[in-house]
Amino acid sequence: MSSTEALILMGCPEVPVQMSLVLYLSGSLRDKGSDVFIAGNPAALNLARVADRKRCYLGRLIDLDRTIADIVEKRRSFNICFALAHNDAGITYAATVRALLPESKFFLIIFGRNAEELADNVDFDAEKIVEKAVHNPLGLKKKIDGVLAWAV
Repeated sequence: MSSTEALILMGCPEVPVQMSLVLYLSGSLRDKGSDVFIAGNPAALNLARVADRKRCYLGRLIDLDRTIADIVEKRRSFNICFALAHNDAGITYAATVRALLPESKFFLIIFGRNAEELADNVDFDAEKIVEKAVHNPLGLKKKIDGVLAWAV
């Protein structure tokens, strides 16, 4: 890897704040010169395609399970990963990717109505960014800006 390759790992697209954060984070990482890959399930990827049809902010969109398989088989790696989660399944995917990318800078963005409780149950190494956000992304945006200032 010659430049920073960043992975944004989308969780289930059920909570509205996620797509706004993905667009913002992808655009910010691209502004800093990172090559951005966004992994998600088919529904999350389709929401992203519709939200940014001209690809002004998004990086490359890739299937979540395919991404994990590519990492396992050493076909792909990332310098930095931002995983978004608002439920146990999202935390589980994040833990899996974290275990597969032990050398990467790893950030776990936890949001939703039970954000604090979910964060308390995370037992793997990650810089946690936590906010009880469902519709309003501004609190998380501010925290992400703080991380981007030193992490990338």
